[in-house]
Amino acid sequence: MTNTVPTGSPISQSAGNGGRIELAPEAFPADSPFANEDLRPVPVAERKWTTYNFAALWISMAHCIPSWTLASGLVALGMDWKQAVFTIALANVIVLLPMLATGHAGPKYGIPFPVLARASFGLRGANIPAMIRAAVACGWFGIQTWIGGSGIFALGSKLTGGHWENAGKIAGNPWPLWLCFLLFWAVQIAIIYRGMDFLRHFENWAAPFVIVGALVLLVWIAVKADGFGALLDQPSKLGWGPDFWPVFFPSLMGMIGFWATLSLNIPDFTRFGASQKAQTWGQSLGLPTTMTLFAILAVLVTSGSEVVYGEAIWDPVTLAAKTDSVFGLLFALIVVLVATISVNIAANVVSPAYDLANLAPKLINFRTGALITGVVGILIFPWKLISTPEFYIFTWLGVVGGLLGTVAGILIADYWIVRRTVLHLADLYTPGGRYWYSSGWNWRAIAAFVVGGVLAVGGSYSGVGADGAKTGPFPTDGLIPFLKPLADYGWAVGLGASLVLYVVLMGGRKERAEA
Repeated sequence: MTNTVPTGSPISQSAGNGGRIELAPEAFPADSPFANEDLRPVPVAERKWTTYNFAALWISMAHCIPSWTLASGLVALGMDWKQAVFTIALANVIVLLPMLATGHAGPKYGIPFPVLARASFGLRGANIPAMIRAAVACGWFGIQTWIGGSGIFALGSKLTGGHWENAGKIAGNPWPLWLCFLLFWAVQIAIIYRGMDFLRHFENWAAPFVIVGALVLLVWIAVKADGFGALLDQPSKLGWGPDFWPVFFPSLMGMIGFWATLSLNIPDFTRFGASQKAQTWGQSLGLPTTMTLFAILAVLVTSGSEVVYGEAIWDPVTLAAKTDSVFGLLFALIVVLVATISVNIAANVVSPAYDLANLAPKLINFRTGALITGVVGILIFPWKLISTPEFYIFTWLGVVGGLLGTVAGILIADYWIVRRTVLHLADLYTPGGRYWYSSGWNWRAIAAFVVGGVLAVGGSYSGVGADGAKTGPFPTDGLIPFLKPLADYGWAVGLGASLVLYVVLMGGRKERAEA
């Protein structure tokens, strides 16, 4: 076994402008079974993403239908609009911190998430966090594609006078809905096949376009409502007392789980960054502000819908379908398409494409990984994952957030505490090198992941509805009953436990660069 934390200066790599590290072309072991062109470090000359590019990426990802309906899910659980917006805002400020921490390796070394994970888990062990991240992304891809396809169906049905809704059914849904779902799926796969540079240009114009679309919806409903209605004054069903906190903390972890996926694989994007300043400011300006403002916008529009239609319509597609204007429907349809495509490709296709390429670099490239992601995204039955707010927020987002928080803790501990941001690029691709550990596996990272994961999600439980039935798939007293008190704090528990345990198991040794 090689040294746990080897010392010595990196070979065949040099520091360029802004401390960005570049691997000499002849030093990249292209014949290694752990290397291919999609996983190799991005040359410094090709790291061009600016602050605007990163801000636009987050603006376009945050402005999507699931982001809009997050506030509705929290209100459905009893919060008022102020509590829902507060929960979403706090969650996004919290998740920004690990996102910036893991994102640092991107501009500095030009490597994607699965390659960064090799430093802590080993060249083979990195497949564990990569496959977990890929599985989650496939689930999200399916959810977003179903939502986007449903949006196309709803607006198309309105344009056809409701004929689509009365069409013959397949598996309980009208066949045009399945057709919209599959067509939307195909469009996204076609775009990602164009590559990352095309994606950057797409996100650049998608971000302002979706903002304009959301503001148009706000102006439209404000004119029809002659102001905003009673929803802003509707009291919380939970108050701020003992009934609120049992809902707040698992909801907060669920909201963190919404972007916990990106807190891991953000190096997939920051590896193209022109500087650390670009990724830091771009993400800080783009994520928490956008998500918070979008939640407020959702509440305002929904408030107006209650005045106009006598009910709170949280789904922007359903609300847009209320218009009798053909132009308005077509505009809404385009906004839905652009918004959903921009977030789904960036958040849920790029990462698993790299993760699957990391699994078998000589057999799977970026495009093949994207296609596999698309197929799995259909097979997980995404319409089941978003069937109820309880299942969506507590089960899906909560459990996912707990596991991903555990991986984030290990990555942050290894990169910032153990290695002090010093990596040896060639060895990240070389069997027998610094990160080979025991036959490609670092048992310390595996142990920290198992312990952190059990603590984070082992107590997962289901609530009980008014009818006495369970509201989720877990036992009401928790999978592991004595861990149930930790379940509401899964992301934080997983991140903190794995971080501390990994540092302890690595012996507190540090890796420093030598002059």
